[in-house]
Amino acid sequence: MNDDVVNDRVTRALEDEIVSETLTFSGVARWYIGIASTVAILLAIKQLFNLRIGGAAMLEGTYLYLLAGIFLSVTFLAFRITGRRSADVPWYDWLLVVPTLLIGGYFAYTSDQSLRNGWEYAAPETAKWMSIALYLLILEGTRRAGGLILFAVVLIFSLYPTFASSVPDPLSGFTQPFTDVVPYFMISPEASFGIPMQAFGTLVIGFILFGAVLQFTGGGRFFNDLAMALVGQYRGGAGKVSIFASGFMGSMSGSVISNVLTTGAVSIPAMKSSGFSARIAAAIEACASTGGVLMPPIMGATAFVMSSWLGRPYVEIMLAAAIPSALFYFGLFVQIDAYSARRGLSGLSRAELPKIRDTLRQGWPYILVFALLIVLMTAYRWETTAPFYSVALLLVFNQFSRRDRFTWRDFVDMIVSVGRTLSEIVSILLGIGMIVGAFQATGLTGPLANELVHAAGNSTAMLLLMGALTSFIFGMGMTVTACYIFLAVVLAPALVQAGLNELAVHLFILYWGMVSFITPPVALGAFSAATLAGANPMAAAWQATQLGVVIYVIPFFFVLNPALIGQAPMPEVVTSVLSAFLGVWLLAAGMQGYLAFVGSLGRGTVSIAMRTLLSLSGLLVAAPFGGLMNLGPVEMSLAGAALALIPATFAWRRRHLVEPGKRTAA
Repeated sequence: MNDDVVNDRVTRALEDEIVSETLTFSGVARWYIGIASTVAILLAIKQLFNLRIGGAAMLEGTYLYLLAGIFLSVTFLAFRITGRRSADVPWYDWLLVVPTLLIGGYFAYTSDQSLRNGWEYAAPETAKWMSIALYLLILEGTRRAGGLILFAVVLIFSLYPTFASSVPDPLSGFTQPFTDVVPYFMISPEASFGIPMQAFGTLVIGFILFGAVLQFTGGGRFFNDLAMALVGQYRGGAGKVSIFASGFMGSMSGSVISNVLTTGAVSIPAMKSSGFSARIAAAIEACASTGGVLMPPIMGATAFVMSSWLGRPYVEIMLAAAIPSALFYFGLFVQIDAYSARRGLSGLSRAELPKIRDTLRQGWPYILVFALLIVLMTAYRWETTAPFYSVALLLVFNQFSRRDRFTWRDFVDMIVSVGRTLSEIVSILLGIGMIVGAFQATGLTGPLANELVHAAGNSTAMLLLMGALTSFIFGMGMTVTACYIFLAVVLAPALVQAGLNELAVHLFILYWGMVSFITPPVALGAFSAATLAGANPMAAAWQATQLGVVIYVIPFFFVLNPALIGQAPMPEVVTSVLSAFLGVWLLAAGMQGYLAFVGSLGRGTVSIAMRTLLSLSGLLVAAPFGGLMNLGPVEMSLAGAALALIPATFAWRRRHLVEPGKRTAA
């Protein structure tokens, strides 16, 4: 693709994202979004804390319809009909707000009656027309918030039940009239108001609020300062700071692009000024920001949907994701360290760095709030209410802070920002819920899983490769959450049927849905970072692919060896984790041509052979499977470690043969 075309597209995309992150609504729109979002948050508190205000508890259906009506109406004010991001709300967008609220209110009011009378299968005439109206509003909300590709996918699949019997096998299913399908989507707990929206109403809303309050009260700056104080002085310190800062920020925001734009604005100039090329700086930031969304304790909205989908406590998802996330960041850290060593890059000067004592003295409330969140989630299992307690404590601390104390305007800005984020999530979840409903309505889920297993020839390896490719392709055109839910319906049952661990399968899908952020031809995370760095977008994307190599291999490791997500006896977990870290170290060192504590592998044909050998040895050490030359997993790891001795010896000899004081690198 022509570089000028790429640059033009990236610039437009980045401009939209920057506008999106810095939207400042004014006038009536600002107050409507603020008030509507506050009402929705109060509804969530009432429901999740089971407060008997008004003498009775709300049905879950009533609660979800109210949230949908409120946030869908906000979507029409927060996102323009043209797809461009703007805070100027034209008059015609207001025309969609009132009917959205009225229709959401109608379904909330009749939720008890529809539940008792089975309206999803036999809706009265009024409910049918209301369902069609809500269906059209959801499609428009999905188009505005999720883009044209997601809109097209949702539209096609929402209509699929009306012609399913005309589709050839294995996609053939039961055909139903449009006027029966749409009420099923709007009323059934298996479609738009099924697992995705249930996850939103119970988990997502609280954690998104917590992440926003944490950032608005200075948490992002604290974690950036903490990262600088901890690792900024070491070689390649600016790049290592980016890892920690983006990891913390990504876990809070749950958005790769938001992460790039916030932490990248600080980390990329710091990296360039300390000797990193613009291309490398952009690639490091893109990889670090992508990994942040996979990092506990928050991990973005998709992990909460996964929790509801699997019927597991969120803390299990969080703990399972901890080891793969640590492996990814360890691999990135090793590559940055190796790159810095080969090029003789020093760390930042002490004078440029905050003192760790001062940083902790100013930021201890953030650590305490995180500790409260984790304790409530792990020890008490208060997953739905823990973020609200943490938000309350954070707001109390904030009022005693001279540096970051909220004013009334700051508070409204925060609520408006939260409302916009939540409206985007709701519009997308309502849309992709219809994809789930389409498969349920046509009875296609089970047969499709069988066909996928058959097409793979009952080969687990082939099925995983098919799954990785499918996840990557859908990840290019959908949000991560939309990609995950679609594949959880279509692909996950086939992988589980092949005998793989269910939790590992769902994490596998999540990881492979994320790789499109750093992999050409899309690589929006890398392209955005490249624009900030002034680098060639495609070159930065290819560099990010190299730096983020662990994200491509680790999903295969943990899906084949659930010990890497903690799903095994403790001795097996410890052994597997140690092998994985050693393997990732060797793999990352091979990618950069420098083995820490040993030396550089240099340049030239022999160097390329040694780097390839070192990378291969890392894969063998970390590989959770046997079979090559009749070796078992343990024997393969030992063989990989023995193989690593060849490039290690080469690097050691090269280091000691070089003249004293001469740099061995690059």
